[in-house]
Amino acid sequence: MEPVRSEMSVLSNGKGHDLGEEMCVPMKTMMEEEHRFDDPGSTLTENIEFLPNGEGKKPRFTDFEGKTSFGMSVFNLGNAIMGSGILGLAYAMANTGILLFLFLLTAVAGLSCYSIHLLLKSSGVVGIRSYEQLGFRAFGMTGKLAAGIAITLQNIGAMSSYLYIIKSEFPLVLQAFLKADTTSGEWYLNGNYLVVLVSLSVILPLALMKQLGYLGYASGFSLSCMVFFLSAVIYKKFQILCPFEEFSANSTLTLDHSNVTVNHNHGYQNGHVMEDDSYCSPQMFTVNTHTAYTIPILAFAFVCHPEVLPIYTELRNPTQRKMQHVSNVSILIMYTMYFLAALFGYLTFYTNVEPELLHTYSRIDPYDTLILCVRLAVLTAVTLTVPIVLFPVRRAIQEMIFPNKTFNWIRHIAIAVVLLTFINMLVIFAPNILGIFGVIGATSAPCLIFIFPAVFYIRIVPKDKEPMRSTPKIFAACFAGLGVLFMIMSLGFIIIDWTSGSSSGLGGH
Repeated sequence: MEPVRSEMSVLSNGKGHDLGEEMCVPMKTMMEEEHRFDDPGSTLTENIEFLPNGEGKKPRFTDFEGKTSFGMSVFNLGNAIMGSGILGLAYAMANTGILLFLFLLTAVAGLSCYSIHLLLKSSGVVGIRSYEQLGFRAFGMTGKLAAGIAITLQNIGAMSSYLYIIKSEFPLVLQAFLKADTTSGEWYLNGNYLVVLVSLSVILPLALMKQLGYLGYASGFSLSCMVFFLSAVIYKKFQILCPFEEFSANSTLTLDHSNVTVNHNHGYQNGHVMEDDSYCSPQMFTVNTHTAYTIPILAFAFVCHPEVLPIYTELRNPTQRKMQHVSNVSILIMYTMYFLAALFGYLTFYTNVEPELLHTYSRIDPYDTLILCVRLAVLTAVTLTVPIVLFPVRRAIQEMIFPNKTFNWIRHIAIAVVLLTFINMLVIFAPNILGIFGVIGATSAPCLIFIFPAVFYIRIVPKDKEPMRSTPKIFAACFAGLGVLFMIMSLGFIIIDWTSGSSSGLGGH
């Protein structure tokens, strides 16, 4: 039990305590602490192997008492779920049909809730609210390193994609707003300068927050930006008629933008009309060469598992049921936004929708003020998501490299600065290798969503409580097998894309 005690001496918020001090705590004080963390509404029982002399009591978690409200926790988890992948869901629906897309999205949302249930139940059994420590409890140092490395690679890949979006899209938005010449060479139209400026002025200050709960307001604003995006997509559905008219580049030489008008009977009177209107009808079921690609993409649409346990740690009056409610509400909100964005984006352009929805609007009018504001709002939301995604990486690094160290501001700041510097260097100097993170994501995401929660649950829950052949553990084993299947599918599609020289995959998280 000594190695286990050494690992458990590390608090999940980065704080630690000396085992020598713990040995000097009177038993009475320890029992008082157990009562302080008890929640009468919780039905969880403690693993007496881990916490002795606690028969019949609830688990005493080894972290501070959280102060983050239910609403702020929902904002943070929702922001962690909401990625740039929402821009590609209309394209996914175009390749599956409305009903098949709805079925797949519903199934994935249910599987994500079940996955979080496995994590929370494993956490409640042993009194740990750290993904890495659950890995250590299940498989020792190997499990701890596997969880820490998977979280680090998955989230670095996500942050790299977010910063690359800022680098590539922010200059275009500014250029359209300012009507600037593409060859002007102004520094504020250079994506490399802009991504560094955004990282230093917005991302880094937020990433230095000691606790994840402090980011609740930023997460709420980020979600508000995505609500604005959704509202614009719904509004445009009733403004743009099918077949729509594409913007003619030659018309900009003879027509001023102010002369571009909208006629609700004939669409945008600017450019040429798409003559074929046979595609202007929705399909309930669609099967084509791209349909299979939507399955792994939708499977990873609700990736938030590295953030679940840190948010659980800081939740006020935490219980497994309360945190499950936080997860369910967050997933339900994102599920609704995903479906509405995909539905109205698809019903606007049907099979002409592009993998990046906002680019399809630019085909009609690249100077549309509303769409430019929406693009800016999406960039803001992506920017505010980076600190949320960075938090589990920083904690995973601390768990792996500094497992027995107490919180230190210098180390805290240094890890955040090094991470952001590394990601910025990737985005600026080596954008071509970012495709490698597609392989990493196809490997780490199934582990974090499906495989690890299932195998940790099987290993951690005592056999005398749930035998290996019990229904919950059989379901967990099947869930892990499903994760392996998604991993194989994702890697297979990536290899096919590389060998064929195409890019058929849909936008990821």
